[in-house]
Amino acid sequence: MNLIKMVRLLIKPNFMKNDLSKADSLFSKKIISWYEINGRTNLPWRKNITPYRVWISEIMLQQTQVKTVIPFFKKFLKKYPNLKSLSEATEEDILALWTGLGFYRRAKNIFKTKEILKKDFKNIFPKTFENIVSLPGIGESTAGAIMSIAYKRPFPILDANVKRTLSRFESIKNDSTTKSNKVLWEFSRIHTPKEKIFEYTQGIMDMGATVCTPLAPSCDICPASKLCKSAFGVLKQETKKKKINPTKKINFVLAVNENAFLLFKKSEKTFWESLWVPYELEAKNRLPWSQSFNNKEEIYYKHKLSHLDLDLNIQILHYDKKFKFKSNKEYKWIHISDIDKFGLPKPIKSIMDRL
Repeated sequence: MNLIKMVRLLIKPNFMKNDLSKADSLFSKKIISWYEINGRTNLPWRKNITPYRVWISEIMLQQTQVKTVIPFFKKFLKKYPNLKSLSEATEEDILALWTGLGFYRRAKNIFKTKEILKKDFKNIFPKTFENIVSLPGIGESTAGAIMSIAYKRPFPILDANVKRTLSRFESIKNDSTTKSNKVLWEFSRIHTPKEKIFEYTQGIMDMGATVCTPLAPSCDICPASKLCKSAFGVLKQETKKKKINPTKKINFVLAVNENAFLLFKKSEKTFWESLWVPYELEAKNRLPWSQSFNNKEEIYYKHKLSHLDLDLNIQILHYDKKFKFKSNKEYKWIHISDIDKFGLPKPIKSIMDRL
C-alpha cells in the first residue's frame, strides 16, 4: 500500500475523499484565526523578521523551551545582529554565548553554517529550500520554518509541537518510527495552506506549545477540537514510560589562584566537545603538575543531560600563582574577567560563579 492510500484510509470517516481539501481548509483556517487573536506575537524573534533571525531562533528552539531561549536569543542578537556581524565570529565566540543553553553541537553548527554562507553565499542567507536544508544543523522542518516565516512561502514543518498536534488531530500513533513520521509529514503537507502561511506556521507551533500540550491539552479552548479525532481523550493514548538515563561519575580538579582558573579544552567527540572544563582525573591518573596547593575544598554537583545523568566531584585546589606544565591537552589560565569569553558547560560555570 503506498503512502497516499495509507493517508486516505486514516482520514476521518465522515470526510469523503473529495472533501479532503475542505477538511484542510477548515483546520488551517481555524489555526490562522486562533493565531491572529492568541498568537505569541511578542516573542523577540517574531519582531523585525529576517531569515537570519528566524534561523538563529529555530536552531536555539530545537529541543529547548521558549522561556529558556528568550534571554539567549536577545544576548546573541545584541552581539551579532545580522549575518555580516556573525561572519567574523570564531567558534569560541559562539560557544561562549551558548554557555548554559545546552546541546552545544547546535552552536558548532551555527559556526559551520556561517562559514559556508560567508564563502559560498557572500553573507546572504539563501532563498531556496534546497540550499537551506543542505546547511549544517538544518533539517527539513527547520528549513520549512525558515521558508514559511521569513519568505512566506508554503512549506510544511514537523517539529515536536506540530507532530503532537497533527498526530492527535488525525489520531495517528506518534512513536517517532519512520513509518509514522512519513504519515505525519504527508498530513503536514496536506494541511499546509497556500495563503497566510506565516500565520499558519506560527499558529500551529503556538497551538502545540500552549493548547495541545504534552500532558494536559486544553481541548475545551482548542479551535479545532470539533474536527479533532482525539479531542478530550488523548492522555491515555500518550502515556509513556519514564526514561531512566545511565549515570556517569566524573572527577574534576579545578586549580584556582586569586584571579584565574586553570581550564582544559575538551577534545573528545562526546558531550561538551570543544568546551572548557577543569582537569578530568581518571582512574590511576596523576595530575600533570606537581605544584603544592595552599588549601583544598570539594564540591559535589548533579547535572542532567538529555541522555545521561552526571555525578560531578570537583576538587578545588587554591594556589598562590599560575604555573606551566607539559600536557597533551590544550589548557589556559583564564582570568576571572574573561570567563564569559569562553564556552563552558552550565554546571562548571555555576560552580565557578560561586568561587
